[in-house]
Amino acid sequence: MSILDRLPIYSEISNCRDCYKCVRTCPVKAIQIKDAHAEILPDRCIYCGTCVNECPNGVKQIRNDVDRVEMAFMSKRRVIVSLAPSYVSEFTGYEENFVRALYRLGFDAVSETAIGAALVSQALDMYIAEHGSANFISTACPSVVELIRKYFPESVKDLAPVPSPLQTHCAYLRHLYGNDITIVFVGPCIAKKVEADEHPGYPDIALTFREVEQWLEEENIQLDTIDTGIPVEFIPAKAGKAAIYPIENGQIETSKVWENRFVEQNALSVSGVSRIISSLKGTHTDDFLETLNCEGGCINGPGTSRNDSAVVRKKAVASHVMTRLSEPEIFDGDEEFAREVLNKGYGILNAKSPAPLAVKDFTYSEDDIIKALHRLGKNGPEDELNCGGCGYPTCRDMARALLAGISETEMCVTKMRKDAESKVDILLSTIPHGVVIVDNELNIADLNKRFVDIFEDYPESFLDAEGLKSFRGSPVSMFVPFAEKFREQFYLQKPAQYRFKHEGKIMRVTFFLVESKMLLGAMFEDITTPVVRREAVIEKAEEVISRSLNTVQQIASLLGENAAETEIVMNSIIEEFNVHSDSSSDHGLVEESDGTDK
Repeated sequence: MSILDRLPIYSEISNCRDCYKCVRTCPVKAIQIKDAHAEILPDRCIYCGTCVNECPNGVKQIRNDVDRVEMAFMSKRRVIVSLAPSYVSEFTGYEENFVRALYRLGFDAVSETAIGAALVSQALDMYIAEHGSANFISTACPSVVELIRKYFPESVKDLAPVPSPLQTHCAYLRHLYGNDITIVFVGPCIAKKVEADEHPGYPDIALTFREVEQWLEEENIQLDTIDTGIPVEFIPAKAGKAAIYPIENGQIETSKVWENRFVEQNALSVSGVSRIISSLKGTHTDDFLETLNCEGGCINGPGTSRNDSAVVRKKAVASHVMTRLSEPEIFDGDEEFAREVLNKGYGILNAKSPAPLAVKDFTYSEDDIIKALHRLGKNGPEDELNCGGCGYPTCRDMARALLAGISETEMCVTKMRKDAESKVDILLSTIPHGVVIVDNELNIADLNKRFVDIFEDYPESFLDAEGLKSFRGSPVSMFVPFAEKFREQFYLQKPAQYRFKHEGKIMRVTFFLVESKMLLGAMFEDITTPVVRREAVIEKAEEVISRSLNTVQQIASLLGENAAETEIVMNSIIEEFNVHSDSSSDHGLVEESDGTDK
């Protein structure tokens, strides 16, 4: 698969380990479990990046677009960075050196995305001045735009009539420098890759901070030792107050209409997907909603390293903005272009406004849901534990996902446990030998009826499934006299096999590890009949030796060593088939050296 064929977020399914954490944390359940592997459903994904941060095995990957940037360097076009304002929270203490590093990588110029943010705020201020209010949902976060398009299509009409700050910035750069440029966004956001994919040129390519940090490492460019002689330059100017956009309430504070108000009643900020979903589902105000997918804002985006706390990140941005406001020649808007943004909207991108996307609604009849629940072993309300082990909040949600074909019955932990117990019970009940499984405390974890019958005499009516379960947790010593022999088997590389006499019978016990140092099994087999046959062989062998000794002695001079070897062989046969019962041994246990019955 080429890089262009990959989604901004994709799965390396070979490393997927049945944890379902991505299903559990995905706010829109845009994950399909297929053949026990988790795959992203692009028609449902909002590219929030939650699965990337939560996956414990690194299965969810961000598409790396560095190769595309390097290809752009080989063209004759000027390659310009649109740098997200949150870079000051990602590279705190090395802000200027990071800009120098971008020049070292080969970029021709660096511009701040916050310039686009300033233009968006300026355009909305114009709208408020003309209409008295701006009762919109902000378009600053492309992940939120995807959420609304796919899951709240009725709210698409409420989206602000202006593109995102990044898209507006790209349009402004093309307005200033022409179309013969390549614009590369660098920031904390995965969803910006969606903007690049769907609206080429606005930007052309999007990189996360993680990608750039890896790129710098590969190029052996270190921020603490970089040449400080490289000038730190921004085109067309340094961004001003709009650099506060990446923290919650930043867009509202940037507006000249809403700024510096202790409590703004007509503009409200909401961050975090769950809170945004809750706001869109419920009755929300008709005021302006600043919506940011990441809790606390873009400073906590999925493309960041998150080496510092959210508090430290927020302070870094606030301090940076305060410093900028005291500097000369910072960008303070462009009234003519802002008017164009307001009048043309997405037309400045040569594109149409966002439109609703059809996402299949997982709505099924009660009968279908009940049938799906039966497949999951849920035969009544009492079986619906809603444990969340599958990744879905309720068993009914899991049933709907099963009907939609994006989940598998094996995801249900309780079902798999019951199935496993059932198979073990069937196996134990059909085995003709006694079997017991003990834990490392030598307590019984499971056993079968035949094992109980060997050592104790219980009524048949008691040894049903429920009766056998009553023995679980009991010490194995209540049945076998050599319980301590179990303990040493836990630490053997290969558990041993023994014989012992019990109530006139010859028993063989074979130990086997179920789980290293945790669970040990033992199978007890009555080998009395085979031993009787062997004793007959022993008797015959002794008779042959006795009758042959005289003859052997007579021809000893002729046969010499051969006679001695014959006696050794015959005695070894006897030894091999004999069952010792030395009372000084461990309860009559005799180890079988190679684990087989000879």
